[in-house]
Amino acid sequence: MSEETVFDVAIVGAGTMGMAAGAFLAQQGKKTLVIDAFDPPHANGSHHGDTRLIRHAYGEGRHYVRLVLRAQQLWEDLEKQTGYKVFDKTGVIGLGPEDSPFLLESIAAANSYGLPLEILSSGAIQDRWPGFTVPEHFIGCFEAQAGVLYSENAIRAYKKLALENGVHYVPNTPVQHIDIQDGDRVKISTAQGVFYAEKVIVTAGAWAKKLLPDLQLPIQPTRKAVGWFEAPEMYNADQFPGFFVEGPEMMFYGFPSIDGAGVKVGRSDGGQPIDPDEQTQNFGQYEFDEGDLRRFLDLYMPEASGELKQGKTCLYTVSDDHNFIIDRHPDNEHVIFACGFTGHGFKFGSVMGEVLSQLAIDGHTEFDIAPFSLNRFKP
Repeated sequence: MSEETVFDVAIVGAGTMGMAAGAFLAQQGKKTLVIDAFDPPHANGSHHGDTRLIRHAYGEGRHYVRLVLRAQQLWEDLEKQTGYKVFDKTGVIGLGPEDSPFLLESIAAANSYGLPLEILSSGAIQDRWPGFTVPEHFIGCFEAQAGVLYSENAIRAYKKLALENGVHYVPNTPVQHIDIQDGDRVKISTAQGVFYAEKVIVTAGAWAKKLLPDLQLPIQPTRKAVGWFEAPEMYNADQFPGFFVEGPEMMFYGFPSIDGAGVKVGRSDGGQPIDPDEQTQNFGQYEFDEGDLRRFLDLYMPEASGELKQGKTCLYTVSDDHNFIIDRHPDNEHVIFACGFTGHGFKFGSVMGEVLSQLAIDGHTEFDIAPFSLNRFKP
């Protein structure tokens, strides 16, 4: 064991959460290792595809609101710090039936935290954004302060901060084993060598279950498809918001056309369980890759159902209850893990970096992460 291989904190997985945590730790003077099987940003995980939505009146549960508000602040700070374009305030509208549990929770979250949220009838939605076709029994919940995050740029920005502040970055190096035997240091084994750290943060996304097999993490890597479609100017980002739509037994989300890229659409639910080591960019392997997206557009945004400009696949890592998992290893408090972000986690990447750095340095965080404990899955 040499001084060059011993760190205050090691981060296994340098994607969304890991790269942010590395930057936070390095900025606080911690000797930090950031290691990844690839070289983020890349197309092998959950962060690629250019854009993600950020919403504040959170339909997934009010316990997320304080976190997402802090995330918004940190994203804007990151943009100022680095010069990378990270956020566009396009607004985000959610569409669904008047009795939609998701929209009702969004409204409740807005009321609880005093967030601006405009409730619109189907007619008002179509008057403001003629690109939508909205059933009469639908309503819209519009957040003018919400918008689009540039996901790959965000990771580049945190990578810049991490490297400028002395992070030891080891890309293209899969971790073979994390020795969680209790002791002063945790051992991390790779084909390129062995590293040691006083604290280890595992943010390995779809690979978390393989790296921490003893925990039997209740997560499932899932293949998802997303497509960009040719659309007229009324769908451009200066005129059209980000959106999500809850229909009968389905949930879709999407983005206006940014710099002529086309309207981007993906499906939140569904997907195919997959071994992350077998994930490839094989959009179009299944009829429903394009078919589901096209059927959604034909129903709710028919004029955006133009030529498919490009299609991609990515990985969701879906927890059993669709909420995040953030905790310490029960057999070694020096090992912290965060996973199961279930397709709605990217927007929290900035604040998760802060949370994980606080857990590593202080042993606790100012945010309430009790709802994300692994213990909630115990019988």
